Amino acid sequence: MINLFEVNETNKMIEQENLDVRTITIGISLLDCIDANIDTLCQNIYHKITSVAEHLVETGENIEKKYGIPIVNKRISVTPIGLIGASVCQSTDDFVKIAKTLDRCAKKVGVNFIGGYSAIVSKGMTPAEKLLIQSIPQAMKETELVCSSVNVGSTKTGINMDAVKLIGEIIKETAELTKKQDSIGCAKFVVFCNAPDDNPFMAGAFHGVSEADAIINVGVSGPGVVRKAIQTAKGKDFGELCEIVKKTAFKITRVGQLVAREASAALNIPFGIIDLSLAPTPAVGDSIADCLTEMGLERVGAPGTTAALAILNDQVKKGGVMASSYVGGLSGAFIPVSEDQGMIDAVEAGALTLEKLEAMTCVCSVGLDMIAIPGKTSAKTISGIIADEMAIGMINQKTTAVRIIPVIGKDVGEKVEFGGLLGYAPIMPVNPFSCDEFIDRGGRIPAPIHSFKN
Repeated sequence: MINLFEVNETNKMIEQENLDVRTITIGISLLDCIDANIDTLCQNIYHKITSVAEHLVETGENIEKKYGIPIVNKRISVTPIGLIGASVCQSTDDFVKIAKTLDRCAKKVGVNFIGGYSAIVSKGMTPAEKLLIQSIPQAMKETELVCSSVNVGSTKTGINMDAVKLIGEIIKETAELTKKQDSIGCAKFVVFCNAPDDNPFMAGAFHGVSEADAIINVGVSGPGVVRKAIQTAKGKDFGELCEIVKKTAFKITRVGQLVAREASAALNIPFGIIDLSLAPTPAVGDSIADCLTEMGLERVGAPGTTAALAILNDQVKKGGVMASSYVGGLSGAFIPVSEDQGMIDAVEAGALTLEKLEAMTCVCSVGLDMIAIPGKTSAKTISGIIADEMAIGMINQKTTAVRIIPVIGKDVGEKVEFGGLLGYAPIMPVNPFSCDEFIDRGGRIPAPIHSFKN
């Protein structure tokens, strides 16, 4: 039973500390939509998504009214389109046609984003998957709500460096095609190592083939709540600090569990997972960086930052798994730059560099996220940044990702404004030395020795 004190405590978290349910995401399998005719395939996709997700937005709004819990986004993820279009797509235009269909579906049912314009190529690319990857720039230009991802590596298979090289070129092309909007197309694309099948967060969401026909995944976020809790631990040792963060994460996850079960019952769709990810927003008081500075750092990026982030990430996961038997996705702490005012301030103060962010990704829940770099940065340098991050994921048996934005026409010292949850970002300097010869080797980096487990 929930007592009156806990009700009041939760209300305070919502009203004063920015606790929210970041997303209710319906994962939808499109395997039964596959057809040998592209027009029929698109019709099947449209009918499946708009029927399954017809009441998603309405259901989310009803739960908000019933419990007073803000639900910021309602989203859809689908089976990777690289699989769905494999038997019919003969050109990049065919894949773009599917992307436009997904965009129409998202607008019809009123969701914020739809994810799954994706390919899983960690060991190699089929001709269709290569076409999908090559179509990403045009798809991101011609759609508004479609998000894309590619998984290029895993601990079990190694890293597909042919895909990594290609994606550096694709990111540059996407930046060029959307340069009138400050290269925002790149903000809708992410490259992964060890991508999870049940991630509700964009741009990386897709509905894995191991999932049911439809599933409800809920993402909860509350960095403001965690920061407030950390404030109460001032002067206490690390053991007490960890207990406070863990208990707070437990309370946040219980809110997500409630929303997930309500949505599942209302939509008659099975509950999948709770993703407890401390995902910041540009709002004051809703910052991961502020959580870290409350631990005793002058700025994020100072010595001790990686250790502080490791504490936060681990205790969030421990609190989450105590609150729900089905914690999954990317649960932990996100460290995007543009979406976190504290991170932006640290970059502008010179405390936080790209190299320090890379070190922090060894212990956070994802990777290099929403980082703006000079538009003149070469495709192979971008591929090198991706390769470094994929290696961290592969060796450490964790999910890592890169969402990087070479902003065409802008350089270090300038800013780029994306608006909404994406916020704004200072253009960060990139190491000027070349990795061209390394990237041009191609092939596949083998899986590490500790991957051989049965």
